[in-house]
Amino acid sequence: MELNPENYAGIPDEFAGYENSKIVLIPVPYDGTSTWGKGADKGPEAFLEASRNMEIYDIETKSEVYRQGVYLDDPVLEDESPEAMVDAVQARVMQHLNNEKFVTLFGGEHSISIGSIRGFREHFGDITVVQIDAHADLRKEYEGSACNHACAVYESSQMDNLIQVGIRSMDKEEEGPMNRNKVYFAEDIHGKTDWMQKAIDQMGPAVFITIDLDAFDGSLMPSTGTPEPGGMDWYSVIRFCRMIFEQKTVIGFDIVELAPNPNNGAPDFLAAKLYYKLLTYKFELKAHTPKK
Repeated sequence: MELNPENYAGIPDEFAGYENSKIVLIPVPYDGTSTWGKGADKGPEAFLEASRNMEIYDIETKSEVYRQGVYLDDPVLEDESPEAMVDAVQARVMQHLNNEKFVTLFGGEHSISIGSIRGFREHFGDITVVQIDAHADLRKEYEGSACNHACAVYESSQMDNLIQVGIRSMDKEEEGPMNRNKVYFAEDIHGKTDWMQKAIDQMGPAVFITIDLDAFDGSLMPSTGTPEPGGMDWYSVIRFCRMIFEQKTVIGFDIVELAPNPNNGAPDFLAAKLYYKLLTYKFELKAHTPKK
């Protein structure tokens, strides 16, 4: 196999061209609204570097999903304002959806998801948004903008079927827009699995997944701007995601908030493997029978 280090995961050119690729990966190296730890703008670069050094055979499904074709798009570099960035992300998402691609994004901080979700909502109509995250991100506005990372899913809470998983930090004002019947707090689901099917039963047929990497326990994922103790483990996250892909039609996903540490590459590889695993579940699950 002739690798090309310029492509996603170094895959051969025959699987990396736009026309023949089913999958599009949009990097969004944006860190304009984070309020504590900086570095999420370096996340896509670190993720791509880790991806080019990982094994691309999936043991669980005995498959190589890159053969479906993965086109690495140019990064969205708009940073004039949070609003302009969100608009640019939405436009890019819609461009590729209109070309019938399976669109994925890697941030960047969580404000990019406002643009992601807007694009998917406009294209597909009624959608369920599954947010896997440490933080509620339900503020209507923060620091003078509704396009802040702290507001990442407020709009979705008003317009979509929002299901939140792994939450363990929030502000009192977020109680208002929060639907606690569709929130699976980290302390309530730790060490349990029965919640997974309950959450899936609350989803509609078309699902967009947004994963903030701080959803993971800090021992697994210390490289985030706002780490919180007591997060989720690897196998719980991927088991839940697999169940979603098996039972619903996942229309796309984004992964955000990797703030890489040059002295610890393990979190970068977690992000790389998570992205590849989600692609694998989308295209390689033999039991994939979406429920309408």
